[in-house]
Amino acid sequence: MSEGLTLDGLSVPLRALRLLAVDFGHLPAPVVDVTGIFPDRLKLSFHDGLYEFESWRDALNIAPDTVAYGTQGGGCTRVLKASVEYAGATLELVAFAEIPAPELVGGAG
Repeated sequence: MSEGLTLDGLSVPLRALRLLAVDFGHLPAPVVDVTGIFPDRLKLSFHDGLYEFESWRDALNIAPDTVAYGTQGGGCTRVLKASVEYAGATLELVAFAEIPAPELVGGAG
């Protein structure tokens, strides 16, 4: 953590958030993370599936092939990550979505 960081020290990601609200206020609301640990980063997280992430990715012109894919929770949760520079901040998008359990082949019985 940065010693002596003031709110003014977070002005870059907060400015980016303000601009996002003006330019993309019609997009789904994310979980917003601004922290003194990474004072130039603005992180937007989506926990209700991938539609919200894709809406933001497309609006910010982030190429689909730059999105990182992973899993967590023993392979039960899909995780997508992408980042772009926006208004001087590193803007990170992260999405979490449940991976449906595979259907039993031939049915249960």
